[in-house]
Amino acid sequence: MSIETHQLLVFIAAGWLLNLTPGPDVLYIVSNALRSGTRAGIVAGLGITAGCFVHIFAAAVGVGALLATSATAFTVLKWLGAAYLLWMGVRMLFSRASGDSASSAAIAAAQAAPQQAVSLRGVFLGGFWTNVLNPKVAIFFLAFVPQFIAPATENKALAFVLLGVLFNVNAIPVNAGWALAATWMARRVGAVQRGMHWLDRVAGAMFIGFGLKLAFTEQPSA
Repeated sequence: MSIETHQLLVFIAAGWLLNLTPGPDVLYIVSNALRSGTRAGIVAGLGITAGCFVHIFAAAVGVGALLATSATAFTVLKWLGAAYLLWMGVRMLFSRASGDSASSAAIAAAQAAPQQAVSLRGVFLGGFWTNVLNPKVAIFFLAFVPQFIAPATENKALAFVLLGVLFNVNAIPVNAGWALAATWMARRVGAVQRGMHWLDRVAGAMFIGFGLKLAFTEQPSA
């Protein structure tokens, strides 16, 4: 796999930023940690990570096939991916702090409920299937990862898998951090929401940049 050091650093930073931003995965981790303890939150994060691996390997096969077939397939994938990244970036950039009311309500409800013993296997499988059955995850990997694969790379599917694995491994400590921070968050929901609001803006600007970069990507030579 051919990738320059600065591109690799940007890829890692973008992955961390994405995993730090609020979303269904973060809410699942935090709510399980609040209901059943830090260990349940960490297991929830591992289930989500396992689900991501399914999308990575499926997308790698698809990317390898698409980019090897025709210029039309490449163009369609490029514009769909660019449109998705731009939409995601604009939504994050212009999100309002008050828009997190659903997340705060879920956190507050989990906080109010007494901690209860749960099946860690059930928590893991819940995170796994929640991620596997979310088509947005597959779309994200298809739009984001190929930008960091050099056109001259011979085995694009393998490069995709390696970058996807790196993305997933980097997500593990972030997910564990969410679980460890759940108790602190529960006492400071307002402050956390304000911080997440600004985090959304930074992430939104970054993904708009990735969308524009993808839109102006030249077709790789055959």
